[in-house]
Amino acid sequence: MTTWVLLRGLMRETRHWGEFPAQLQHAVGAQQLVTLDFPGNGRLHGQASASSVPAMRQHIRSQLRQLGHAPPYRVLALSLGAMVALDWCNACPQELESVVLINTSLAPYNPFYHRLRPSNYPALLRTMLAGSLAQREALILRLTSHQDGSPRGAAILRQWIDYAKACPITRTNILRQLFAALRYRAAAQTPAVPLLLLAGQQDQLVNVQCSIRLAQRWHCPLNIHPSAGHDLPLDDAAWVIDQVRQWLATE
Repeated sequence: MTTWVLLRGLMRETRHWGEFPAQLQHAVGAQQLVTLDFPGNGRLHGQASASSVPAMRQHIRSQLRQLGHAPPYRVLALSLGAMVALDWCNACPQELESVVLINTSLAPYNPFYHRLRPSNYPALLRTMLAGSLAQREALILRLTSHQDGSPRGAAILRQWIDYAKACPITRTNILRQLFAALRYRAAAQTPAVPLLLLAGQQDQLVNVQCSIRLAQRWHCPLNIHPSAGHDLPLDDAAWVIDQVRQWLATE
């Protein structure tokens, strides 16, 4: 029995998936689907975040064993979570059946100015290190989704602020996660696991060229949403699910 595993990105937790996990599970007919938090986020907000991507990967595998979920796994992962999924592909490919990577970026294949758009540096530094909880969540929504400014976006922001109040992430853990993402370098070899890349053309955080470059390097399929941002499952869950379902049908 294959278990689906969903991994979120920097400073995010399982609740940020919203209704997406249930929708995906129904669409692909998965008997088991698991959403997991990295240390420092969500249910694990009281723990110290790992300062390396391999350590995050080891923690995810440990969580799965503790929950009684054995491989093989199908993984869908976003941003930093996608880096962890790729490290998993390279370290333990026998455990993975297939992997979907959403809006990720990797050294040494992607330059730093594509991995994080320079125009965002001042706001990110100012808000992440000195801004209020509400200011931080508002900035994240603005940079990751085209829902910002809409009635739905206002409701999402209120929900995210509630999540952050209930499970606050420390500035130390934010820095540890940033450090893990920035220092990680992907292996030279092409992953020995079937890959699908998905990206948002209007991603304001990571340049879509990152996904294009990776697809060319690995000779794997890439589908680009013309109007979605960094948080593709938030902006258009139905599109993501349709791409995954079509790809699985060809594997």
